[in-house]
Amino acid sequence: MADEAKAKGNAAFSAGNFTDAVTHFTEAINLAPSNHVLYSNRSAAFASLNNFSEALSDAQKTVELKPDWSKGYSRLGAAHMGLHNYDDAVSAYKKGLDIDPNNEALKSGLSDAERASVRASRPRTGPGASPFGDAFGPEMWVRLASDPSTRGFLQQPDFVKMMQDLQKNPSNLNLYLKDQRVMQALGALLNLKFQTRSPEEDVEMHSAADSASSTPGGSTDWKRSEPEPVPEPEPEPMEEKEKKETKAQAQKEKENGNAAYKKKDFETAIQHYSKAIDLDDEDISFLTNRAAVYLEIGKYEDCIKDCDKAVERGRELRSDYKMVARALTRKGTALVKMSKTSKDFDIAIETFQKALTEHRNPDTLKKLNDAEKAKKDLEQQEYFDPQIADEEREKGNQFFKDQKYPDAIKHYTEAIKRNPKDPKSYSNRAACYTKLGAMPEGLKDAEKCIELDPTFSKGYTRKGAIQFFMKEYQKALETYQEGLKLDPRNQELLDGIKRCVEQINKASRGDLTPEELKERQAKGMQDPEIQNILTDPVMRQVLVDFQENPKAAQEHMKNPLVMDKIQKLINAGIVQVK
Repeated sequence: MADEAKAKGNAAFSAGNFTDAVTHFTEAINLAPSNHVLYSNRSAAFASLNNFSEALSDAQKTVELKPDWSKGYSRLGAAHMGLHNYDDAVSAYKKGLDIDPNNEALKSGLSDAERASVRASRPRTGPGASPFGDAFGPEMWVRLASDPSTRGFLQQPDFVKMMQDLQKNPSNLNLYLKDQRVMQALGALLNLKFQTRSPEEDVEMHSAADSASSTPGGSTDWKRSEPEPVPEPEPEPMEEKEKKETKAQAQKEKENGNAAYKKKDFETAIQHYSKAIDLDDEDISFLTNRAAVYLEIGKYEDCIKDCDKAVERGRELRSDYKMVARALTRKGTALVKMSKTSKDFDIAIETFQKALTEHRNPDTLKKLNDAEKAKKDLEQQEYFDPQIADEEREKGNQFFKDQKYPDAIKHYTEAIKRNPKDPKSYSNRAACYTKLGAMPEGLKDAEKCIELDPTFSKGYTRKGAIQFFMKEYQKALETYQEGLKLDPRNQELLDGIKRCVEQINKASRGDLTPEELKERQAKGMQDPEIQNILTDPVMRQVLVDFQENPKAAQEHMKNPLVMDKIQKLINAGIVQVK
């Protein structure tokens, strides 16, 4: 929940809605009060609102929680700069650079703070001094970014270059007065409001105290906002009222569309959503709802068009990321419906992945997993060819005879891809793995062989042999016995049983060497079945009775289940018979 609130705060901050950003970051902090990043983010939001006191408080908390994080000192320095505490800002930036000496943001901040400190310590009057010097101080960029009237200028390289020059040398202001953007920026920095005139007009520039001669090519007159404020142009009340009424009407159409959709009256629903879209193009939910109807009635291309429009318009309006994710998920669903080949699924999978980057919705994640599985299944169907599978298996058999087991595995693997339902290919590949000593892989193939055809005796001989080589004699014996039920005269199975019984009796007689006993015990302790027996309270009591209470032990021996477990412990070397 804290991450979700943080994400909302980041989105609001990116959209320039700093008040909302503060609200969301505060919510996140209440949920995760020890997360230093949240205080850092809220500090930035407060700074953007020119609330530098709160920005400083959050920056100090950030540094307190994470003193080795350089970004915290960047926030601290910026807050001090906004409060004109230039020496404190210098100290903060230097501490950050002690942690991260190559941090460009900290270097730039330190440079600005040092210049501001020097500027603040020298007289403001005298020859060559600019009355506007303070306007272009280090906090200039924060003020321009937080003012809606100048924020967009920061995306224009020529404007940024001019402001950088003025920051270095405020006396160059006269060189840029013809540029209306510079005058707008100056007004924002000095808390002044300007009225711009056309370049052809010869306008004098009046101050609150005295008059000055017109500037070269004079194009602006200005007044201080406090005594004689110049009203900003506002929309006519009637226009605002009509706009609200139109939006309300659009919402009504959406509600009617929702009602029709629930009744499965899809054509009527489309009509209502279309009217809502015509009335208000700033609510992308109208598009995603209509897309849902198109998806329902199988008009997948129309659904995709609406989803694309919703995503495009949503990014323009900085809509809620969940709404953009919903449009992408709906598009992905339509693409899945249209997919006929495995390659068709690639675009749908990519679309679901994009949706998850916007918002990690469990439903979207499930749709992604389903699409990936469907693609894999379709790839197998497209690749399925029993004839080629038989040819590949025969090639593998020849390599097996030549004892070229890695080459044989390649052909058996290709045979399995061409026909994954053929147990013989798994059986043959299991034999190759056994020859190469890759017992876990061989066991997996042998079990798959039995799963595909439980009546295929070769699968049991493969599995039993691998278990025998892994010295799991009891399990191998059980596998051979299971196979013998299907094929009582199979000599491989009979021989396998004989070998297992010999090894098991060897343990029962106590004929194991110390090395063999140690090895068997170590292997037995790793067996989950042995672990279950040893942790069973009943069996633990049985083992105690065998040592201390012979009469009780005799009773236990009458229970076949208990004796079976005792025998397994003997076979594993855990219990020794003397």
